[in-house]
Amino acid sequence: QVQLVESGGGSVQAGGSLRLSCLVSGPNTAQQYCMGWFRQASGKNREAVAAIDRDGSTRYKEGVKGRFAISRDDGKNTLYLQMNSLKVDDTAMYYCAARRGSLVGAMCTLGDGPGEWGHGTQVNVSS
Repeated sequence: QVQLVESGGGSVQAGGSLRLSCLVSGPNTAQQYCMGWFRQASGKNREAVAAIDRDGSTRYKEGVKGRFAISRDDGKNTLYLQMNSLKVDDTAMYYCAARRGSLVGAMCTLGDGPGEWGHGTQVNVSS
């Protein structure tokens, strides 16, 4: 099991940038997991935004490709999401997830465990 703590959210104008971080702690290390970012806007379902597997392979949701970049530093047990050219539609709570599966679409499958979630960090983009 691991605990996930997100940071880096905030308020920015459209066209701006933010970098989200997710610190992984606990008896297991980040390198054991396929990691991803999800987001949930007010009144909408949670959706997968980007994911990165243990070997560095990445996947993105259509609509964020070319603007967002997911990366991981397993030495620091940290997952990142660099968000550029932000749009008002990117406004949401962003969640970090750790799963034992592999990449499918823009997310990691659960694999042989329930997966772990962080508590989220809010991103607000204004026009």
